[in-house]
Amino acid sequence: MSRYSIALGKIPEKEIEKKTEKILEKKYIFSSETVKLDDGRVLYRIRALRDISDRVKKGDLGGFIGSEINLSQEDNCWVFGNAQVFGYARVHRNAQVYGNAKVYGNAQVSGTALVWGNARVFGHAQVYGNARVYDDARVYGDARVFGNAQVYGDAQVFRTAKVYGNARVYGDAWVFGNAKVYGNARVYDDARVYGDAQVSGHAQV
Repeated sequence: MSRYSIALGKIPEKEIEKKTEKILEKKYIFSSETVKLDDGRVLYRIRALRDISDRVKKGDLGGFIGSEINLSQEDNCWVFGNAQVFGYARVHRNAQVYGNAKVYGNAQVSGTALVWGNARVFGHAQVYGNARVYDDARVYGDARVFGNAQVYGDAQVFRTAKVYGNARVYGDAWVFGNAKVYGNARVYDDARVYGDAQVSGHAQV
């Protein structure tokens, strides 16, 4: 009998079953492809272990993450292409991050939210619900983008600002401070909404 067989014999059968079940439950693993960030951290390209959605099938390669903290093993969330999620950031539920987007720091992307293009979500920012952040948009600090809101172009939402409902923030617009943009409001071009300002209804700024 080999040393390997003897070693296995010492592991209780139930423990082996539990470990096997845990591996089978996972939806992705790290592939051998990596990228190194400027600060030396290494990110790993993921590979699907099973069919996850209409867009992700068993064996498909995904984007890059730093650890399993960054992408839930549950539900249908996924990181595609050259997108990167790292630090303590988390993508979960049915959210998707793709293109060249980056989510990092302690940011969270959840629900059915989408982040793509060259967008960046970082700090303690949260993007959730059915929200969309794309192009070269930035959402950071403690900002929240949720509901059916969209932030795109070169727009920035930061500090403790909130954009929600069916609101749109785009162009070179900034929403920051404790400002809120919601309802069907539109903030665009070089607009600045800040402090305790609120833009709502069908307002256009």
